[in-house]
Amino acid sequence: MKNKLSWLAGPYVLWMTLVVIVPILLVVVYAFTASGETAADIGGFTLDNFSRMGTYTVIFARSFQLALVATLVCLLIGYPLAYVMAKEGPGFQRVAMVIIMLPMWVNFLLRTYAWMSILENNGILNQFFASVGILELGNLINGGLNDLCAALNGSVVEWLNGLLGTDWALNTARDTDMEFFHMIRTQGAVVLGMVYNYLPFMVLPIYSVIIKLDHSLVEAARDLGASSAGVFRRVTLPLSLPGVLSGVTMVFVPSVSTFAISRMMGGNNQMLLGNLIEQQFLGGAYNPHLGSAIALVMMIIVVACMWIMNRFGEGEEQAVIL
Repeated sequence: MKNKLSWLAGPYVLWMTLVVIVPILLVVVYAFTASGETAADIGGFTLDNFSRMGTYTVIFARSFQLALVATLVCLLIGYPLAYVMAKEGPGFQRVAMVIIMLPMWVNFLLRTYAWMSILENNGILNQFFASVGILELGNLINGGLNDLCAALNGSVVEWLNGLLGTDWALNTARDTDMEFFHMIRTQGAVVLGMVYNYLPFMVLPIYSVIIKLDHSLVEAARDLGASSAGVFRRVTLPLSLPGVLSGVTMVFVPSVSTFAISRMMGGNNQMLLGNLIEQQFLGGAYNPHLGSAIALVMMIIVVACMWIMNRFGEGEEQAVIL
């Protein structure tokens, strides 16, 4: 019966070949071939595309740094939320699930533009801060810090410079006439966009694991005298690690490769790997060979991270069973 129905998998195999395998093979081929201005310069085997990636070390570091920060923030928010959802009744769970999933029902660009309008220099938040006097308070605080640093520069810092033979000073040029807080086109805005868009991917796998835990294990731990904190640390947390690892993977992978969030909320000053690759294929610096090399390295790093997390998850599951 299985052999007779195996032909049903044909369209899926063809589809996967065309949209997954072939593009990956093209990326590999382009990554190891030369680029040039003439046809004669293109097509030879080379490793120059990889050697040129050293000039983009800052972008690599920024991409993984912001992805790790966003993943950590999602974990710190998502785990307690998933834990509370799993412990509450069905009514609360349904409402919480709708609230978590509601942003996912809105177009990605629309919800990102909404955050841009909130964080802009003349956006909702800055208008609110100005109306309640927070901007004025910030100017007063900056002025006080400038005066304090100036006084320290003339006494303590001057003494330390004479003692150590250095020539440094505290900053005394903080803005005392702010008209807005600069929130958009910053790394914080990029992380906020990642957390807002990918938080459900952290909550749902953790919630799915915790809701299915064997409550007899929790009851047994309590019967043996374990406190609530002890039950969580020795039973709930270890058994929920597979969900945590799944959530970490589902948040980290799209965060490190995103380009829309960083371009819209970070601008040109916060370019990430996704923006760099897009620039090589669609931008003025058109170089698909270099873009393919960067994409290939990023794929290898992401696959390696996923393999490490999966291996760690298997080890934790075996440890819990033992």
